[in-house]
Amino acid sequence: MSQYSPNEAIILNRECEAALIPTGTPVMIPEGSVVYITQALGGSYTVNINGNLARIADEDADALGFEASRVATPEKKELTGDGRVDEDAIWEMLRTCYDPEIPINIVELGLIYECDVIPVENGNRVNILMTLTAPGCGMGEFLADDVRAKVASLDNVTEVNVELTFDPPWSQDMMSEAARLQTGMY
Repeated sequence: MSQYSPNEAIILNRECEAALIPTGTPVMIPEGSVVYITQALGGSYTVNINGNLARIADEDADALGFEASRVATPEKKELTGDGRVDEDAIWEMLRTCYDPEIPINIVELGLIYECDVIPVENGNRVNILMTLTAPGCGMGEFLADDVRAKVASLDNVTEVNVELTFDPPWSQDMMSEAARLQTGMY
């Protein structure tokens, strides 16, 4: 991810699509708008524009004056002869997915309830059951799409099924100890 200063004003050099946080409502931010980056993790940018938070995707990084990081779409992908999926690689990839409001990855936040690899014809399907920190959050599909794209980029993964659930509801107790310390929620 590119270097930024949270107090530094950035002027968009072109019109840019974004999603308002937490509703997920799509918006178009006009060229010349002043934004402040609050978070740049996992291949997207969370910006403050006129007191509202919005998520800008990595493919629009150039509107902010940065190069796309390619975290969201790794280039390496192959089907090997052995057909195995490196489950550690799945968990590492999940650690590159971030809640747009909280600078902690979804694994450390405790949002991943299950992750199963099932062999299918010509590859493997990865089934992921996950939740959100709040049931009314409109960013759920953005997170699910991020998870799908990143896990699908792994060797021998041919399908990714991401299901959102709110049973059981997420609580701070699901966070890792490191995440609780980082957020002061211990």
